[in-house]
Amino acid sequence: MLRALLEDPAKQRYGLELCELAGLPSGTIYPILARLERVGWVDSVWEDPAVHEAEGRPRRRFYQITEGGAEQARSALAHAYRARRQPLPGWAA
Repeated sequence: MLRALLEDPAKQRYGLELCELAGLPSGTIYPILARLERVGWVDSVWEDPAVHEAEGRPRRRFYQITEGGAEQARSALAHAYRARRQPLPGWAA
């Protein structure tokens, strides 16, 4: 999810677009986005009603990673990568 948001941090993306990028179902994506928004890593806005009405589809909510969220996400991903590269205790490297 974080990688999908960091792919183009300046771009606002809607939920189903993030599902495709992250390869995760919407039931997984939306709770993650809600938690990220609560801690300030992500901001969201609803699209202009005139746009979705003109296109005859449901209204989209757009998500964008914040500057601070991008810094935290990069740090978290780097930490996770380093942790995966560490041998398990008791195992030879």
